[in-house]
Amino acid sequence: MKLNKNLKLKLATAAVEAKNNSYSPYSKFRVGAALLCNDGEIIPGCNIENLSYSLTTCAERTAIFSAINNGKKIFSAIAITSDDKNFITPCGACLQVISEFAPKIKIILVRPDGKIKLTSLLKLFPSPPDLKFLAK
Repeated sequence: MKLNKNLKLKLATAAVEAKNNSYSPYSKFRVGAALLCNDGEIIPGCNIENLSYSLTTCAERTAIFSAINNGKKIFSAIAITSDDKNFITPCGACLQVISEFAPKIKIILVRPDGKIKLTSLLKLFPSPPDLKFLAK
């Protein structure tokens, strides 16, 4: 799916809306994501914290897992935003999950002031582990 300016803005807006659903009472660090499926559907995700921090789930993984749960398995882009004035990138765990399901995905980073930066999984995670041999 071609990622034109209008689609980037639509994804950015959906990520900002998803951020509003964030459950982050401990860190107060709200994150939203919007995952573009190849059929054009946009699946939102937000970070969901837990008092036991290791049980916290990032916005990117929330969106991907929700999409997979709904039968979607091909993704072309994901937008990510927070309240931080800088662009935020996915954490290592999210990069690993993204690489499992969408190694060629486009990543749209969105600042609160509306500025958008386009990047790719390859730039952020150039050498993901290849453990496909485990499937044998």
